[in-house]
Amino acid sequence: MKRNILDVARVIRSKNSGPYELTLDILFKDRKWYDLFKNRKIVNEELISQLYKVKQDEILGIIWFEPVSAVKITIRRPCPSGSPGDTDIYGAQQHAPLLGIEFESEE
Repeated sequence: MKRNILDVARVIRSKNSGPYELTLDILFKDRKWYDLFKNRKIVNEELISQLYKVKQDEILGIIWFEPVSAVKITIRRPCPSGSPGDTDIYGAQQHAPLLGIEFESEE
């Protein structure tokens, strides 16, 4: 069955990680979904590159954080926070592309 990330995530958010970086967080509803995403490598450099239209070398890290069943993705901001052309000074509205993540599940 095809499922959407919204079925399994408790929180999906974004924020600045300094003026030059953006951090994206996905906190899963429970350990089962965290393990499925981590083991299948559903969230990976190729996916983030496609969703955010960035080169893979602009993805600074994808970190799986087991104690809270979460994944943290850090990418370079397309322009520094607050600079001319910046449309989201806090980086708080940049999580939207993650909402389209779909995956196959037996449940």
